[in-house]
Amino acid sequence: MMKVIPLEAFSDNYIWVIKAPNGSAVAVVDPGDANPVIEYLERHQLSLETILITHHHPDHVGGVNALKERYSCRVFAPLHDQQPFSDQDLTEGDQISILNGNYHFGVIEVPGHTMGHIAFYGHGALFCGDTLFKAGCGRMFEGTPPVFYQSLQKLAQLPTDTKVYCTHEYTLANLRFAQSVEPDNTAITEAIKHSEKLRAEGKPTLPSTIGEELSFNPFLRCDQKTLQEVAGHASMEKTFSDPVRTFATIRQLKDNF
Repeated sequence: MMKVIPLEAFSDNYIWVIKAPNGSAVAVVDPGDANPVIEYLERHQLSLETILITHHHPDHVGGVNALKERYSCRVFAPLHDQQPFSDQDLTEGDQISILNGNYHFGVIEVPGHTMGHIAFYGHGALFCGDTLFKAGCGRMFEGTPPVFYQSLQKLAQLPTDTKVYCTHEYTLANLRFAQSVEPDNTAITEAIKHSEKLRAEGKPTLPSTIGEELSFNPFLRCDQKTLQEVAGHASMEKTFSDPVRTFATIRQLKDNF
């Protein structure tokens, strides 16, 4: 089983460390800050082989140059973003191998938060950056509602036991919004209780699973009549039947929540 460790960065970021089954090599996902990575590697006498980048925002790439200079690691990044530090640019359907061939990931293009955003999927794990959060999704900085909705639908089709490793501890705020638009959804109530317990113990609320997200994440539930009614009411219309319009409205409601 693949071992994944969260490193805290900034106020609410996670940098994910993927450990090789044997040996001292690791990969990291979206190191916005080099310092937590360096501290972890030095403390455990590990070496950095690979960096995986999902998108170009500074809190995801800010530590790359320092880490690459220190460890001479290779960097995989989205083709669209044309990052100068990238050793291999990736696009939809590409396959990569890391940690001496122990792990293999497919690349999924998921534009919406940014237009170049990609996700890495393999070994029952999804590293999705800021596209899909636990009970939420990223802000729509560069995409459009149809583009972002289609990206989320790609992820929704993954096996329900897929572990979702997003990069922010936004869970409780996301669940509070989810409850505001689906107050009768018992999966949301249970998720709030569980997440509050984890945070009280100082633990991350992540990863979640695709199955969990389908039960309580409003942005994956825009085909549900309950949410279409909320969207229609917010738009001074009758119930929407279009999931994309529902997504656009629910995303706007979240922006102003």
